[in-house]
Amino acid sequence: MSKVVVFDHPLIQHKLSIMRDKNTGCKEFRELLDEISMLMVYEVTRDLQTKEIEVETPICVTKTKALAGKPIGIIPILRAGLGMVDGILNLIPNAKVGHIGLYRDPATLNPVEYYCKLPEDAEHRELIVLDPMLATGGSASAAIGFIKARGCNNIRLVNLIAAPEGIARIQKDHPDVDVYVAALDDHLNDHGYIVPGLGDAGDRLFGTK
Repeated sequence: MSKVVVFDHPLIQHKLSIMRDKNTGCKEFRELLDEISMLMVYEVTRDLQTKEIEVETPICVTKTKALAGKPIGIIPILRAGLGMVDGILNLIPNAKVGHIGLYRDPATLNPVEYYCKLPEDAEHRELIVLDPMLATGGSASAAIGFIKARGCNNIRLVNLIAAPEGIARIQKDHPDVDVYVAALDDHLNDHGYIVPGLGDAGDRLFGTK
């Protein structure tokens, strides 16, 4: 079973509280999502491999640490996942960015891929899939499935807020994918929104509602 990590860092929780407020405008919402994403990825990448290297400081030659494992790839799920990219690139500027877009078929209600562009060496990277809200988990699970179908297996899912239903779906469909969230909320309402949540992250991010 994949692990679920809920970040309780005071800065993350404080910023998330402001994002939840219905009176927070899209400019501040966007800035806060950027900041929280950066704080979260700091912890998400805590177990990255390092190697010992030798550098010469202005004082002497010394041994220190440098990244040595697989390079990073960032895969936002369109459209709301885009709001998490810049914060992560601030910390990992050499990461490559792919994109995956899904829509729900009105007849079958199943997620359908309409766009997927991954780094050409994605199968050799540690991939971080981004989506602010993990509600039913259907879209995130489908996105991960589409990415796996392209030969990628080193995948982590990062969400701002998750519902128990979404966590259960990911653990059922992708037990090898660890999930990192800033908050695990109570449940989904009859319209599929996370309660208490923060509404539609995409609309609030881009000012489309």
